[in-house]
Amino acid sequence: MITMTPTAEQKIRELLVEEKDTIGLRVFVKGGGCHGYQYGMAFESQLGEDDTVIEKGDVKVIMDSQSAPLLAGCEVDFQDTVQGSGFAIKNPQAKTTCGCGSSFSA
Repeated sequence: MITMTPTAEQKIRELLVEEKDTIGLRVFVKGGGCHGYQYGMAFESQLGEDDTVIEKGDVKVIMDSQSAPLLAGCEVDFQDTVQGSGFAIKNPQAKTTCGCGSSFSA
């Protein structure tokens, strides 16, 4: 459903150690942005009834039932460049994306 690059997996693992009472990284889609949908990420301390959990070793990525179909086939990566560092989502379902990569249309 959703995959993580080894770099993203390692960065999530590092960040989870710093966060108290956190079980994983929630990746979600919400309305907004310049193309209709916007990606979001947050550390999560509990699961919802409709959540899907993707586990790779001790790293968990959590998605709600509304976001999961829009994230199917996505790859989560962590990039560290001279312009900044952060997580990036590569979404094969995105028909258009904005220049910053944080919003898309499906």
